[in-house]
Amino acid sequence: MSHPHSLDEAAARALAQRVGQAMFAADVASRETMGMELLECAPGRAVMRMTVQPLHLNGHRICHGGFIFTLADSTFAFACNSYNKNAVAAGCSIEFLKPAHEGDVLTCEGVEQVLSGRHGIYDMTVRNQHGQVVALFRGKSAQISGAVLPETGA
Repeated sequence: MSHPHSLDEAAARALAQRVGQAMFAADVASRETMGMELLECAPGRAVMRMTVQPLHLNGHRICHGGFIFTLADSTFAFACNSYNKNAVAAGCSIEFLKPAHEGDVLTCEGVEQVLSGRHGIYDMTVRNQHGQVVALFRGKSAQISGAVLPETGA
């Protein structure tokens, strides 16, 4: 049951995975400061996870919204760079729907909605370990020059 684009899709998935690994290795903010894990990087898609730690809590003893935003923003970065064309955030917004508490495990899934020319729209959904939606984030990406990995003819 061979799909005519299956080779292209497999190559695109493999490239996205390599891009994700390279970006994550260099992403000190997500990895070290935030304690995030990159679970998946696929074409136009990414999944990241972090556990809410005491250093993430605000004055209400819930996870600071800025840290939830950072989880979504990092996931957005992996999704929109997954084609190995450098992309940055041109704008984004977030809706906080439920608080996150110390010990909660937050997973963010980011999915491309539209990619047109140099601009893309991506939606991130942050859920806790119970599957409850904690936040919704929408980002607009802008492609800039360059690539994450050196571009080869292969």
